[in-house]
Amino acid sequence: MESDKNNDVDAESLASMCKALGHPARVMIVNYLNKIDRCLCGDIVDILPLAQSTVSQHLKCLKEAGLIKGEVEGPKTCYCLDKEKLEKFTRMVVDLGLSGGV
Repeated sequence: MESDKNNDVDAESLASMCKALGHPARVMIVNYLNKIDRCLCGDIVDILPLAQSTVSQHLKCLKEAGLIKGEVEGPKTCYCLDKEKLEKFTRMVVDLGLSGGV
């Protein structure tokens, strides 16, 4: 029965990451961070047609899901992808059978 409990934890983690990626702006942020590796919040604000406060909320959502990390650098926060979490996300999607045949 313990394996079922572990599957529940993975299901919760997968659902959280999917929910975080459920908004086009957040997908754009992840894609942008994937291309440049790391950046400041202001850089992300510059590429999106959204207010800084809205971008901050999207970054918070991605960070809570574990998809990105944020390091405070003086008065600014520098963001980067959590590549380990993204790899875990990919493995979970593959395990669902969604990557090959759908």
